[in-house]
Amino acid sequence: MDRDYLKVGVITSTHGVHGEVKVYPTTDEPERFRDLKTVTLYLNGKEKQVTVDSVKFFKKQVILGFEEIKDMDSAYALRNSEIRIPRSEGIELGENEFFIGDIIGLTVIDESGKELGKVSDIITTAANDVYEVKRTDGSALMIPAIHDCILSVDTESGVIKVHLLPGLEDL
Repeated sequence: MDRDYLKVGVITSTHGVHGEVKVYPTTDEPERFRDLKTVTLYLNGKEKQVTVDSVKFFKKQVILGFEEIKDMDSAYALRNSEIRIPRSEGIELGENEFFIGDIIGLTVIDESGKELGKVSDIITTAANDVYEVKRTDGSALMIPAIHDCILSVDTESGVIKVHLLPGLEDL
């Protein structure tokens, strides 16, 4: 994904007959959708900028209406589109907080400097996030994103230094 943008949601389906869409939020702050004026929809390498004209919440989804989309067929064509915003409109992060898109793809090394692989996914659990690290042999290593394991994250150099707790490599 383009590092100038942040993905804040994915359109999952239509809602009603007037062009609204259901969005699965990929942000920890779904309320942020209330403040969005325009967003970029991204699907199959194509971008389309649209103006947000309504925001509602239903269960764990956000229902958006766009000025440019006023019928169900047009809304249906947007399914699976990523909703992106400029990085400059992202929420302010606290110390040791990162956007998921900035972590995926980083190289993971252990305390001795040995390369373990690259972060391929981040799994959110009730207790903490877990970094899935794809090793060069194709296997996966799961590392909990906790202070005992994550020693440093340097997005500029593209490296995460970790301490592997006993037994983590055996899972």
